[in-house]
Amino acid sequence: MKYAGNRPYSAPEKAARRLLEHARAFQPIQDGRIYIEQINHPFLFGDRATPAGYSAGLAHAISHGWLELHESGTFVKLTQSGADLFA
Repeated sequence: MKYAGNRPYSAPEKAARRLLEHARAFQPIQDGRIYIEQINHPFLFGDRATPAGYSAGLAHAISHGWLELHESGTFVKLTQSGADLFA
């Protein structure tokens, strides 16, 4: 499947990996949690990605076990398998 060149994060895999990069950039708070705003703001406004790309990337990262979303939706946690992608 081909994706538009002007929308680099329309591919869920690429968006998920970029979200993981943003997650790694922040020092986790209690229990390794990262405020979701610390990954969505730089992705949406710094990378100029779309909300659809963000949602698809987040869902992809969660479904592959790279990120865990807290039940409140306020925090994510980078899992070991997510961290291992950058090892």
